[in-house]
Amino acid sequence: MRSLLFVPGDSPKKLEKGMNSGADVLLIDLEDSVSLDAKEEARRTTAAFLAEHSKEAERPRLFVRVNGLTTGLIDADLDGVMQSAPDGIVLPKTVGGADVAHLGAKLAVREAEFGLEDGATRILAIATENAAGVFALGTFPGASHRLMGLTWGGEDLSADLGAEANRSEDGAYTDPYRLARSLTLLGAAAAGVDAVDSVFTNFRDMAGLETECRTARRDGFVAKMAIHPAQVPVINGAFTLSPEAVEGAQAVIEAFKANPGAGVVGVNGEMLDRPHLLRAERLLRRAGRFP
Repeated sequence: MRSLLFVPGDSPKKLEKGMNSGADVLLIDLEDSVSLDAKEEARRTTAAFLAEHSKEAERPRLFVRVNGLTTGLIDADLDGVMQSAPDGIVLPKTVGGADVAHLGAKLAVREAEFGLEDGATRILAIATENAAGVFALGTFPGASHRLMGLTWGGEDLSADLGAEANRSEDGAYTDPYRLARSLTLLGAAAAGVDAVDSVFTNFRDMAGLETECRTARRDGFVAKMAIHPAQVPVINGAFTLSPEAVEGAQAVIEAFKANPGAGVVGVNGEMLDRPHLLRAERLLRRAGRFP
């Protein structure tokens, strides 16, 4: 998983275009990009799209962003789309592990009702869209076996804070949003799930997007969300592991295997300890080379 592309759930044309975008995951949106009076039609369109494509062998993973737990809309969203077996649900405005557990219970009921495999529907939580969510980022460990990732958002958070902007004149996030981003990364690591970076809203600035992707990858994020298909190739390129990185990680693992009792091993003239081994294992797991 490298790229996650948002697509409005009420647009068959954009949904089909998303299938050919190269994105690893489509985030089919029933929340912000769909007006209140179009919600029901969006549920029907999304359910039909999922039913048509979910059985295809070569396809992106299909997640649905529902409306939040406090909106009064989430049950209708789940009733409308779960029968078509989405791969996952994106929960906006998540406030900690309790919200993930709450969603997990709703999914379990509908999996049983629709004859789906128990636990098959994964959860991606957007965990910083309000101040309460930022303070709850340490509560995700053990919340649900369905939780596969945490991501963050600066747009809703800026509205919650009453900020004039969330980026400075040079395009960098200001301090409150850098803090939210960093805490999301730490929260994901504590929960043992993937950290997914937020969207880059200037979809015409590919150089800025690439810089933000490479910074995110450097820090530990494994993927990034996109708002436009043109962003997908840049994100995929930035988050695709190079052969050299994979070979280097394999060398670290082999060195520890050859010295099973060692706390420190030498690899290419560098002394490495157990944290380097854990990092190598995680990298190869991302590349599908480690169980």
